[in-house]
Amino acid sequence: MTREEFGSAYQSGFKVTVRFLISRGLSYDSAHETAQAAWARGWERLGQLRDSNMVLTWMNSIALNIHRSFIRREPLSQTLPELSTAPKVNLAAIDVRRALKRCKKNDRIVLERHYLEGYKVQEIAHQQGCTETAIRIRLLRARRSMGKRMGRKIPAPSHRPVAPISVPMSNAA
Repeated sequence: MTREEFGSAYQSGFKVTVRFLISRGLSYDSAHETAQAAWARGWERLGQLRDSNMVLTWMNSIALNIHRSFIRREPLSQTLPELSTAPKVNLAAIDVRRALKRCKKNDRIVLERHYLEGYKVQEIAHQQGCTETAIRIRLLRARRSMGKRMGRKIPAPSHRPVAPISVPMSNAA
């Protein structure tokens, strides 16, 4: 894709990217800023675009990844407004925290990073210094052990015994 083609794609696609981000829950101003950052990053990395017909999809992916990265960098604590009603206790969150405390340290780290903090498997693998496959396996095993701790029955694979097959023998010998 040439720079001129990218420019015309920007003219027709920028507003679409903004609307895409708004549909994902961003305010108009945040969506506009994120879309600008995404299109600028796309311009910088135009050589990585493999199919010029997919430029809008590529840009929306970049914009969504920028938004997710921004969310991870935001501080987790926020000032709460004055509440007129008493807060409700989230029993599920308490159960999850209890189960996480009983997990192995490595399992707990992987589960928290992936499910609570929103990191991708690739990012966790990079942080941990191992392969994506190792993280996927660790996540699978951690989910299974977490399920057992939470009292969920995980079905075992069914291994039905195979009945012997009787094959008629011919008397042609």
